[in-house]
Amino acid sequence: MSTGLMKMYISFAGMFAMGLSLVFLYLSRYKLSGILKVFSAIVAYILMIFAGLVIFMVVMSGPTN
Repeated sequence: MSTGLMKMYISFAGMFAMGLSLVFLYLSRYKLSGILKVFSAIVAYILMIFAGLVIFMVVMSGPTN
């Protein structure tokens, strides 16, 4: 597998984590209550930070040959 293809799959994982964090944030704000609300919000923010770091690393690693 080439470096460019590997970076593409890693960026897809980052985008998937960002989408999943949006779903968890929606659930925590509008659908859940109590401890589930807090738990889903924490998971959502962890996923969002992870996705941001992944996308940042992919972009900052530069172009591939």
